Parts: sequence; structure tokens; C-alpha cells
Amino acid sequence: MDHMRQNEVDKVEPRDTIETMRRADISLRGIYEISKVLTAPARLETTLANLMTLLSSFVQMRHGEIIVLKPDGEPEFAVTAGNVYPPQSATCGSIPQPVIDKIVATGTPFVAPDISQSELFQVDPQIPSSGDALPVSFIGVPLKTQHETIGTLSIDRLGHGSTNVCLEEDVRFLTMVAVLAGQTIRLHRLPSMDGQRLAEETQEQSPGVKRTDRDRHQHAKIEGIVGRSPALKQVLETVPVVASTNAAVLLRGESGTGKEAFAKAIHKLSPRKNKPFVKLNCAALSETVLESELFGHEKGAFTGAISQRAGRFELAHGGTLLLDEIGEISPAFQAKLLRVLQEGELERVGGTRTLKFDVRLICATNKNLETAVLNGAFRADLYYRINVIPITLPPLRERPGDIRLLADVFLDRFNRENDRDLTFAPSAYDVISQCSFPGNIRELENCVQRTATLARSATIVASDFACQHGQCFSICLRKGDNLSGATNNLAPGNLIALESPLPDSRICGSTGEAMPFTTGDRNDRSSPPMGTPLTRDRLLDAMERAGWNQSKAARILGLTARQVGYAIRRHGIEVKKF
Repeated sequence: MDHMRQNEVDKVEPRDTIETMRRADISLRGIYEISKVLTAPARLETTLANLMTLLSSFVQMRHGEIIVLKPDGEPEFAVTAGNVYPPQSATCGSIPQPVIDKIVATGTPFVAPDISQSELFQVDPQIPSSGDALPVSFIGVPLKTQHETIGTLSIDRLGHGSTNVCLEEDVRFLTMVAVLAGQTIRLHRLPSMDGQRLAEETQEQSPGVKRTDRDRHQHAKIEGIVGRSPALKQVLETVPVVASTNAAVLLRGESGTGKEAFAKAIHKLSPRKNKPFVKLNCAALSETVLESELFGHEKGAFTGAISQRAGRFELAHGGTLLLDEIGEISPAFQAKLLRVLQEGELERVGGTRTLKFDVRLICATNKNLETAVLNGAFRADLYYRINVIPITLPPLRERPGDIRLLADVFLDRFNRENDRDLTFAPSAYDVISQCSFPGNIRELENCVQRTATLARSATIVASDFACQHGQCFSICLRKGDNLSGATNNLAPGNLIALESPLPDSRICGSTGEAMPFTTGDRNDRSSPPMGTPLTRDRLLDAMERAGWNQSKAARILGLTARQVGYAIRRHGIEVKKF
């Protein structure tokens, strides 16, 4: 009996080894034959159609399709085996749009062993079923060139005999084919490219070799920024142009709109991309610490300065410095910063040696600096110094078409970090598409993470969202509902008035009248009536009555000490110390 089992093992192992070698040989021959097709002189559409015809000889497939995208993300054309379809053709784009969006947004392959079980295909099922009990599997990979996704390559086939191992091998093979196809598309798109142009496009630019801004940014991709809405496209068109200069940039927009991501993009597209990118949040530091962080300090300059330390200006020499929340710095420090920016030199705290620096300055703020200048809270000369090229980032409510793309990206990131395999149901997309997200992209990411963490199944549905149960407290931050239900414990008297009213829009699918943000102590008869906004004069009066003790002033105003501290910074009030 043992001898018979050994004979069976001897028969199986060589057969498995031969099968593995056979598949490897097929893949190698396939790449060789496909390379010859892609390098043959022909129109791009014809070349890709011939590729799909040849591909069926090396991978099991029922249908195959290549979709090529324009630089703006819209489809340019699609090809199948021997056929080319323009974007307006009904045959073009037989792959559901959610599938294409997922591949393009993530830049990674997408595999569905059975499309009938995939939510993305249920949204817009266009791939025909097999007509019998056999499932249809799908593999899609991105076409890339220089880290930019320019299209998709996909196949589908009947699922009989397919295993996870086979799917993984086919994904690897199709990914290699997609790399070759992407390079072919790139070469066809380069006009009149000679040997020198090819060298410039395929390797880093050598020192001393100058190129036009159009050549430098023709194929640039802004990494980390997802979206196709007109409001975002307008900003994306500006970024490469701005990046080619050394002018100071002021990024403006609400909190969570991605100002840091755009600052990084400007740096990466600029001639300074190989130099440091240094950032600092001005609102998180006191004036003394901020001066040390930006300018550096000498050993013994103050208590705790046990060694010499270089400041952010020195660290960013030759590169880019991002000063986030620039509107929160005190008037006293504004004067120091202005002098440094005007002179292009500084002295470390406690030092006398003058240091020169060369940085590209990018500032970011969510405040209305013009109002701050008129109120005397922000220096006009510093405002003109940093506001050379203003770029206003659109809030998420002005780009609703991007919410779904961003949600997919955040869910994919959650799946990778937590080893999960969650997907959105169509009803889930309906819920998030109706939200305005006052916290913008940051709030959307938090919403996806919270919902994914608490989801009851592998498919996220509408009922999994907190807003469907009255537990979404971000409604307090904008005009909206009157804080009913679960939000009743958030007393209106504990909320500070927003600096400027925001436009009405839907919040988590709810609409309503504006909620009054008020201040005042109900027990203090000397306090103004409820509903009176917290003005600069009221705040100064309360601080004077409290002997400049923020905790006492908070009790007078019916606020918390933290809220009073925020209001002091917002109005640019210098706290007196006794």
C-alpha cells in the first residue's frame, strides 16, 4: 500500500512541476510576441486592437477590452480584439463606470471571481452573463506611464476551472502587458520625438539643461489628489504653472480641503523637488516656541536649550517651507516674520550670526485674512508679502461628484491597513453623496473609517452610517438642523459663533433653519442676553473684569476656557501678564 502511494506522489509532483514550467514558458513567449506587436509601425488604435487579438492566445478569456483615457480623465477610445470604438459609441465602455473609476483612482488591479457577487457590477451590470450556472470572473489592471494612470486593460471569462492561484498568475501577466501598453501609448502621444527628446522624457533632467514649462508639466500627475469635478480641475490646471516659479503662494480654503496635499504637489512639480519640503503648523505653538522652531536657537538661549538647533528656514534651504494656519500667529511675531521674509536672512534665538536662506514660501489658512487686516489682527505688509499667488481650494460640497471616488480610496486604504475586504452598496453611495461634509475631505475620511469599523457585514449599507441614526454631530458646525434627538446634550450656549456664515446645503441628508450660535451666562444678569455674538469688545471687557484670567473670563461669558483661548487668537488679542 505504501509503495502504491509513493508511486502516486511520484506521478503527481512531476505533473505539477511541468504545469508550472509550462505556464511560465507561455508567459515569457506571450510577452515576447506582444512586444513585437506593440513596436510594429501602425496607428495606436490598430496596435492596441492587435494586442487584444493576440492576448487571447496566452490567457484564458472570453472578452477583453482596453480603455484609453484623455489627460482630463474622460475616455478617448476603447478597443477589443480587432475593433476600435470611439467614446460616443454605445459599444465603447462595456465595463461598468464604477469599476473603471476604482481601477483609475487606486492605480491597482481589481479582481472579481464572480461578478454577480460584486457590488460594483450590480450598480451598472453591462458585462453579459454566461447564460448558464457558470460564474463570470473579471480581471482589470491599470495602464500606467510615469506614475500616471491613463487607462485600463481588462478581461472576463467563465469561471469553471479557475482558482485563486490562476487568477493571481493572470493578474501578474496582465500587469506586465499593461506596462508595455502604457509605454506604447506614451510614445504615440509624444509629438515628433527625436533621440534627445526621448532621453529627456525617460530620465531625470541633467543639470544645466532647460526645458519649457509645458514640456516639464505635460505628463505631470498630482499625487494624493483625487477628483474630476470642474471646480477641482480649475485648481489642478493652475498648480503646474504656479509650481514653475519661486513666487510665494497662499493656499486658502476651509479646514480639511487638502491644503497640505496641494502644497506638496507644488513642491514636487517645482525645480526644487529634489530639495527638502518642510512644514510647520503655526497654530499649534506659542509665540516663543514658534520663533525657536522657525529661526532655530543657540545653546543656552533659554531654559532647556541644551544644544544648538537649526530652524525650519535653515532645514528648508533650497526647498519649500509650508506655514500652515498662518492667520493664527500673533501681531508681535508677524513683525519678526516679515523682517525675515524681506531680508532673506535671520539670526537664531540667542545668537548674533546672520544666516542667509533660500526657500520657496507657501502659506495656508482657513481664515479671512482681509477681514483680519481691516480689524488690525493681521499686518497689511505681511499680507501683501505672502499673498502673491492666492489659490482657493473648493470645499467638498462644491465637488459632489468626487465624494464617491474619495470614499473608494479611503475604503481601500482601510482594507489594506486592517486586512479587510469591505465594499460599498449602492445605497451607501446614495447616503454619502447627499452629505455636504462641513469638515470636507478629512471628515469624509473619518466617516468612511468609522462606518467601516462598525459595519455589520462585508458590504456597507445605508443603515451603517451614523447620520441615519441621528448620531452625526458634525451638524453642529454648520447651518442645519436644530439639534434634536441625540444632539440635545450639546447646549447652544457652549458654541462660539462662526467667523462668517457658510452657505446653506444638505448635511448628512438633512435640511433646516440656521441654528443660533450664542454666548452668555444664564446666571449672570450683567451678561448680554442669549444670542449676542462674541465680539472683540465683549471679549476684552470680560478679560479685563477677570483680571486677564481666561478661566474666569470663560465663566463670565458662559464658555469654556478653550473656547475663550480660541477667540483670543481669532481676534488677535495679546494677553496681558501680571
